[in-house]
Amino acid sequence: MKTQKRDTQQRAFNHGYKAAILGKSISSCPHEVETKRYQWTSGWREGRQDHWDGNTAIAGLHKL
Repeated sequence: MKTQKRDTQQRAFNHGYKAAILGKSISSCPHEVETKRYQWTSGWREGRQDHWDGNTAIAGLHKL
């Protein structure tokens, strides 16, 4: 079975979310392309909010 390519913007969002849950800063965004950077920071903001609400580490990653 062939592997389908995943949506790169969704992957950027997920990586940003994971970074926020793990406590990394927003300045650690690896993307320079504006659309991916926007998705990464959106994921980071949502992850940071979940981190503040107490969904940390494994519990936060289950949301993805």
